[in-house]
Amino acid sequence: MNTRMRRAAVVVAAGAMAVSLAACGSAKESGDKATEPAAGEKKGDDLTIGLLLPENQTARYEKFDKPLIEKKISELTGGKAKVVYSNAKQDATLQSQQVDTMITNKVDVLILDAVDAKAIAGSVNKAKDAGIPVVAYDRLAEGPIDAYTSFDNEEVGRVQGQALLDALGDKAKDGQIVMMHGAITDPNAALFKKGAKSVLDGKVNVGKEYDTKEWKPENANSNMEAAISALGKDKIVGVYSANDGMAGGIITALQGGGFTKLPPVTGQDAELSGVQRIVAGEQYMSVYKPYAPEAAAAAEMAVALAKGEKLDSIAKDSVDSPTTKGVPTVLVPVVSLTKDNIKDTVIKDGVYTVQEICTDKYKAACDAIGLK
Repeated sequence: MNTRMRRAAVVVAAGAMAVSLAACGSAKESGDKATEPAAGEKKGDDLTIGLLLPENQTARYEKFDKPLIEKKISELTGGKAKVVYSNAKQDATLQSQQVDTMITNKVDVLILDAVDAKAIAGSVNKAKDAGIPVVAYDRLAEGPIDAYTSFDNEEVGRVQGQALLDALGDKAKDGQIVMMHGAITDPNAALFKKGAKSVLDGKVNVGKEYDTKEWKPENANSNMEAAISALGKDKIVGVYSANDGMAGGIITALQGGGFTKLPPVTGQDAELSGVQRIVAGEQYMSVYKPYAPEAAAAAEMAVALAKGEKLDSIAKDSVDSPTTKGVPTVLVPVVSLTKDNIKDTVIKDGVYTVQEICTDKYKAACDAIGLK
């Protein structure tokens, strides 16, 4: 791990110790209660932990989540635990095969960020049958998972929706907005949508709305081009984009669609390219999600479960999935990121340096907002 990433892990994880975590559970359907780790012979630090992440198009997984989880596991086990890693590259079938491989290799616990939360349920059942606990990471996978950590995803949507309203001001109903949601296979996308709509409903006119296949920027780009064609560029006053990757595709479509002044566009994940677009005035905001406390929670729960320990001291809250009730949970708060607080968030926490953000292309824009 490079120096910047070590600094990010230490600073943000330390700050996370003071954060109070809120419960965000619902009981939509009946199901089994999450089970406590089985009693039996307790294991030491010599563990094998499987880590399965969903894709590599979004920068966060390889750049932040993976090294932060590995670092925390190493700290918790005195460097004795082994992390076995696979990335599904947005392929749900491949991820199921990866779970099978982890089971065959008899890992002690799985940390799983599902490509498709519903489709992975069968694989989670297989792991359970093999006596392997599963920690759902970032997305609430279905099946008998043992623990879950993520951000308050409805709050993410509310933060995005409120930021868009703030940007539109008294012109919120002067035209129409386009809403670009994430993939329908991702349960988080539904929560982002719910949160955003709870703020925006009745306060804006929605001209077009899309669920974006696989969260891909190129699909968001095509959808935005279609929206511009259908609505006309003079009618679009703002765009709700569920994440930064899609915001990039949307902004490219807006720039190619003849907009002399870009409407406010939201985002999420505080990706470097997203932060640079915010500096340049092309993207209005992103949602900064401190990955270190989320990664730390996953690592702590995974190590505890692998050792047959309870999670009472780690997971103070619980949520219900469509299949499992009372899943021990850690939820991490989020921050609305605009050009006004870049210095106090991603730079202060060591996620990026000023030099990384303010390359030659963005130096003048950085100087204009005092980012030096």
